[in-house]
Amino acid sequence: MKRFCLALDLVNDPNLIAEYEAYHQNVWEEIKASILGAGIIDMEIYRIMNRLFMIMETEDDFSFTKKGEMDASNPKVQEWETLMWKYQSALPIAKEGEKWLLMDRIFKLV
Repeated sequence: MKRFCLALDLVNDPNLIAEYEAYHQNVWEEIKASILGAGIIDMEIYRIMNRLFMIMETEDDFSFTKKGEMDASNPKVQEWETLMWKYQSALPIAKEGEKWLLMDRIFKLV
C-alpha cells in the first residue's frame, strides 16, 4: 500500500466553504466508484480555514497518470470536477489547470 498527501486551497468565502463541505458529506456514488476503481483504497480530506489536506491510501500499482486518463473519459467525474472548481483555488505554485498538489514528507516518527 502507498500513501500520498496532497494540498489545495478553497476560495476564502465562508458560504462557499460550507457548500463545499456539504457536497463532501454526500459525495456522488459515481465519484466514489471512480475513486475506488482507480486503485484508491481510502481517502480523507481535512480542512483548516480555507486550506485542504488530503490523505490517499492506494494499491501498490496506483498511478496518477492512469487515474487522470480514467477521469478524463468519465463524464460524471468531469461534471464533479467542474462543479468543485467553483469552490477550489489552486495553490500559488500550481501550474495551469492543476488542483491538488503532492506534498513532500519531511518527518516520520517510526
